[in-house]
Amino acid sequence: MMEDEASLFEAPPMGEQERMVEAILFAMAEPVTLAELSARLPHGADPAEALVHLRKRYEGRGVHLVKVGDAYAFRTAPDLGQLMRRESVETRKLSRAAIETLAIVAYHQPVTRAEIEEIRGVAVSRGTVDQLLELDWIRLGRRRMTPGRPVTFVVTEHFLDHFGLESARDLPGLKELRAAGLLDNRTAPGLSLPGDDEDEATTGQSELFED
Repeated sequence: MMEDEASLFEAPPMGEQERMVEAILFAMAEPVTLAELSARLPHGADPAEALVHLRKRYEGRGVHLVKVGDAYAFRTAPDLGQLMRRESVETRKLSRAAIETLAIVAYHQPVTRAEIEEIRGVAVSRGTVDQLLELDWIRLGRRRMTPGRPVTFVVTEHFLDHFGLESARDLPGLKELRAAGLLDNRTAPGLSLPGDDEDEATTGQSELFED
């Protein structure tokens, strides 16, 4: 009797766990965290190990299993991205102000509006911030424990997912941003981004997601 009861809680074989995780990731529109996978899998399953096996299984395939922040998702292999261009038409181009503001938030987060304006050297319009919030590329972080308790801004997992980044530590340097057309050769007064010095690449990136 005890053996029958124990078998009820025995985890499925790893191959079956892989299939379960694969099905969940394909069905979900957004990246899925380990905690979410654990809540959906049978008792005793190990989603972390299943992800390791699944990632190896998809190496060299048309889609890859990637980590996005603290979550996981299937994404098109980078070398096949050009096949998707017709499906992802950019309806509007970000203004230079929006690009600079986004870059400052990404590299200096958590950062307040006043700090963004100090770095750029000009005022940040409400429309610029609203556009980035609407795109879900930045979000509100914790308030600073300073007079007035100003709100801070940080980039989102959607931002990381859009640009194929696992974390803010994977952000490109200044040369890469210019090569990708995200920055022109002119730099806003005071705009500080990682450049030739690789050690600067992780500056201000220790607090990506706030509680």
